[in-house]
Amino acid sequence: MANRFLSVSTSLVISLMGASFWTGCAGTPLGDSVEQSLEADPQLEEQARSQAGSTPTDTTAETGAASERGTRQVRPPADQMGETATSTPQTNSTPAPTANAFSSSTLEQIPDELRPYLVDLKALGLLQTSGSEGNRQIQPNQPISRGQYAQWLLAANNRFYQDQPDKRIRRGVSSSAPVFEDVPSSHPAFGAVQGLAEAGIIPSPLTGNATTINFRPDAPLTRKDLVLWKVPLDTHAALPEATATAITEAWGFQDASKIEPLAQRAVLADHQNGEFANIRRAFGYTTLFQPDKAVTEAEAAAALWRFGSQTEGITATSLRQPSSQSTDRNGADRNNGASSE
Repeated sequence: MANRFLSVSTSLVISLMGASFWTGCAGTPLGDSVEQSLEADPQLEEQARSQAGSTPTDTTAETGAASERGTRQVRPPADQMGETATSTPQTNSTPAPTANAFSSSTLEQIPDELRPYLVDLKALGLLQTSGSEGNRQIQPNQPISRGQYAQWLLAANNRFYQDQPDKRIRRGVSSSAPVFEDVPSSHPAFGAVQGLAEAGIIPSPLTGNATTINFRPDAPLTRKDLVLWKVPLDTHAALPEATATAITEAWGFQDASKIEPLAQRAVLADHQNGEFANIRRAFGYTTLFQPDKAVTEAEAAAALWRFGSQTEGITATSLRQPSSQSTDRNGADRNNGASSE
């Protein structure tokens, strides 16, 4: 107790002496020096103010978390603002094409005149492709195989006539004896090729072509076969008799004599479709038919864009837009223009 009293007394005496000293030195050089030594360090003063303005925490991590929580509270949650909350960050990358849309690189390869036809058919899911390595991208400027075209033809016909069962074609079943030796039931194109052959659409032993025992599914499709297989599904009638002279008069083809007799009938029947002829849509204006020239995938798609006669037809555009009228029974197809999307 005595020691504590002595300590307090000593502190009091020192304080009184300091006050007297400060009063006596005020205004003198010594007083100014003492005053400067007692001023606060600006850096320490700024640090003190910063610490005073922040929330005291135990660790740096907690300080960061508290700061983040404070930022989030500035803006109400998305569900309270009528917005949809999402945890997926936005990016500037180009979205990948969907299954029923072309990539930009593929679109650039398609000739301008044929592009709308492919866009419509692709949107309907009618341009499925396959190869040795499975599904592949459309190759618009490359020849289409006979097997691939057979699959497209049957699929398109049945989709276009989905409300008319009498015009649909039954796919071949595996229990049936293969019509062609090189298209067994295990072949990817069997269902389409077998079905078209059994329906009499493509020449085979069933139609009296006894020598046609092989279909050659991997061989390129020719112009004459494209027309020969497609036209019967437009007219749903027997093909007319035809001669090279009749074709020359109708089409003006300089090479009409090079077209085999069976294909001549289909070519002449196609001319009766007027502006809706498959030849005009797929190959444009030409004075040479070139019957054995390979057909590209884009040209094949153009031929499949419309089914029907000159007076009544169905287009891929009308299937994409069900509310529109697909035909005009007086002769004008109201959807004779392909979609430009």
